[in-house]
Amino acid sequence: MTRVLVVDDEPQLLRALRINLRARDYEVDVAADGTTALRRAGSWRPDLVVLDLGLPDLEGIEVIHGLRGWTEVPIIVLSGRAGSRDKVEALEAGADDYVTKPFDIEELVARIRAVSRRISSAEPVTPVQVGEHTIDLAAKTVTGGVHLTPTEWRLLDVLLRNPGKLVAQQQLLTTVWGPAYKSESHYLRQYMAQLRRKLESDPSHPRHLLTEPGMGYRYQP
Repeated sequence: MTRVLVVDDEPQLLRALRINLRARDYEVDVAADGTTALRRAGSWRPDLVVLDLGLPDLEGIEVIHGLRGWTEVPIIVLSGRAGSRDKVEALEAGADDYVTKPFDIEELVARIRAVSRRISSAEPVTPVQVGEHTIDLAAKTVTGGVHLTPTEWRLLDVLLRNPGKLVAQQQLLTTVWGPAYKSESHYLRQYMAQLRRKLESDPSHPRHLLTEPGMGYRYQP
C-alpha cells in the first residue's frame, strides 16, 4: 500500500484528502506545518508527499530542500499560488509535479498514480556495512547487539542513503531535528561521536562516518 504524507495547514482540506485517498487504498498521514512534515517524513518514511507551499512555520520550498537533502521521495506541490515563478521555483527545488488550488480530486489522484509508478521500480535499500557491523535500515537492526536511539537512526538513515556523498550540516539538522535547529551544529558533533563509539572499530580514527570540517558529514563505504 502506497504511503502518502499530506502537508497543509487547512484542517478541512487535510480531512478531505485523508478520506478521499484512503477510499482509494492509500495509507495516509498528515502534517499541518513544515517542521512536523520533516519529522514525519524521517520517521514514517512515506512513498510520496503532497505539499502546500504556504505553511505557518516555514515555506514549502524549505521543506522541499529539507527532504531533498536525504531522500528522492516524489513530491507533489498542492498550492494556491498559480504564478509561473512559484511553479518554476518549486520544480527547481526538487518537486516532481505542481497542482494549483482549487483542484479536482481525480486529477490529483491521477498525478499521484503517475509519479508513484517510479516507486515500484525503485531498488530496495540493502543492508550496509559500517566497520564490523551490518546495518539494515528497513528492519532497523544492527548486528553485534548495538542499540541505536530514534535520533541516531534518523541521522544514520540520511547518511547511509547517500553513500560517498557530502551531506551538509544544515540539511542534516533540518531533516533530523527540524528547521529551528539548523544552526545547532553541536547536536551533530554529539550524535556523530555517539554513532562512532557504537559502530566504528576505532572511533578516534573513523573510516566510515567522516567529518568534512565546516561543511558536513559523509558515509564512506
